[in-house]
Amino acid sequence: MKLEDYAWNTHEQILKEAQIEFKHSSPKIKIIDNSNLRNRIEEALEKMPQKLLAEWALRVATPYLDYLDDSLKDDPRIHLGIETLQKRIDGRIRAFDLRKVGFTVNELAKESKTDISKHAARSFAQAIATGHMRGHALVSSDYAIKTTNSLTGNSIDASTKERERQLKLTELLG
Repeated sequence: MKLEDYAWNTHEQILKEAQIEFKHSSPKIKIIDNSNLRNRIEEALEKMPQKLLAEWALRVATPYLDYLDDSLKDDPRIHLGIETLQKRIDGRIRAFDLRKVGFTVNELAKESKTDISKHAARSFAQAIATGHMRGHALVSSDYAIKTTNSLTGNSIDASTKERERQLKLTELLG
């Protein structure tokens, strides 16, 4: 895969080119998770071009939009985020334009009244940000797990089921 397909961001291209071996990352947020499945997802994501990675992140995050607070469920910023990410995937806008919308989409989390809504909104905002930098994809999926944790009282079975769904999505797109 060409570096330009792997990452649209020059910094991430340089890191990839200099990478000697792949190393798994740790979640940036506290979650109850199946780390084996997370590692498998991360390995699969590493092989995807950023275009597919952004589509994957959006597919991971959008089901959680159902858990936004009622006042935010039909918010026009949701459509704006999806539309803008699609334009970025299609190469019709620059990262700068997507980042501006990303900050707007992130306001959904700031306006959320419940933790579940906040985590769901962050998953979505991170998915949109994947059009800027690859690293946001895994953070988006971790916030999906955080939402699952909040919905299920930290059930490891539920987070495992969600990770299995995420892994299947990598197979569909990869």
